[in-house]
Amino acid sequence: MTQSPEFRGLAGILVVAVEQAVAAPFCTSRLADAGARVIKVERPDGDFARAYDHVVHGESAYFVWINRGKESIALDLKTPEDAALLQRMIARADVFVQNLAPGAAERSGFASAALRARHPRLITCDISGYGEGGLYRDMKAYDLLIQAETGLASITGVPERPGRVGVSVADIACGMYAHAGILQALYERERSGRGKGVAVSLFDSLADWMTVPLLHFDYGGSAPPRAGLNHPTIAPYGAYAMGDGKEIVFSIQNQREWRTFCAEVLHRPELADDPRFCSNPARVANRPGLDRELDRVFRTLTRDQARRRLDAARIAYGALNGVDDLSVHPQLRRIEVDTPSGPVASIAPPLRWCDAGGEGEGEGNLRPVPALDQQGAALRDEFARP
Repeated sequence: MTQSPEFRGLAGILVVAVEQAVAAPFCTSRLADAGARVIKVERPDGDFARAYDHVVHGESAYFVWINRGKESIALDLKTPEDAALLQRMIARADVFVQNLAPGAAERSGFASAALRARHPRLITCDISGYGEGGLYRDMKAYDLLIQAETGLASITGVPERPGRVGVSVADIACGMYAHAGILQALYERERSGRGKGVAVSLFDSLADWMTVPLLHFDYGGSAPPRAGLNHPTIAPYGAYAMGDGKEIVFSIQNQREWRTFCAEVLHRPELADDPRFCSNPARVANRPGLDRELDRVFRTLTRDQARRRLDAARIAYGALNGVDDLSVHPQLRRIEVDTPSGPVASIAPPLRWCDAGGEGEGEGNLRPVPALDQQGAALRDEFARP
């Protein structure tokens, strides 16, 4: 069952976004999924994310992912005519989002505080690299730089060297927080009648995700070590090779599961009370010895045999899949999205909706990804006058 656009929660909300790259477009694409009208303001040569790659019928994978459902207009904000047009758009908007380079919005005449003073119901959202204060406020910032700067790269990878998380987690985290902040501001405006400013940075967003490693350092004396495909502070929790060379990732979360695992999967119930392994801190401290005990059992089993034991014991496990496996995964939901170069079988949004009776309403039909300036002429007409 599909959800009609007029019944989406943000129908009637106008969002104007001067945006590029990933964080802000991620945020506004989710507002568009919820029914908001999103006008994407691009530079005359387009959002540079359009040229990150050309793998999707000639379109960028990044751009297709986070720009569905928007209208595109190309503006040169250095010209008085285009700057005035953007001001007229903002005057009618509910939300204004920008993630320009540090200081660029203010220099162009679009400082958030000034916009809210002129339009009291307006919600503004400023997305930056390091925030609006501090020594780093004027530094440019991109995802991998923030992964390195926050220490995420130092706890990611194999013991011999740090690594990058394989997707743009700083951008995604920031876009998610921006989305949540805008929804909070819209809800507050329903009661107060006034908009407010939302500000979020890539650094703050990923620093929040680094809370557990930081607390380990501040209060435990050291950050969790890089552990490859193992959890640094829970054991056993990671990838283990079976006798046929295939791997399984499994997780033990508590002492009850540990006892069950020893008895029903390893067939070694005595290990549950071994002083080296009788608690999670002990297992982490003695991980090499624990792994040797597990390997003695697992090298006698095929992956299918190990899975049957894990299933019977109700121990959580998963396959060590590649992207090729994800592409045909039985749980993967897809939805068709139109792009300027043709339809794309994209991943469906994670949110699914149910009506009051518990019946699913589906994720709805996602609106197309726009070509550069596709709606430019119509928007110039619509906003020709205040």
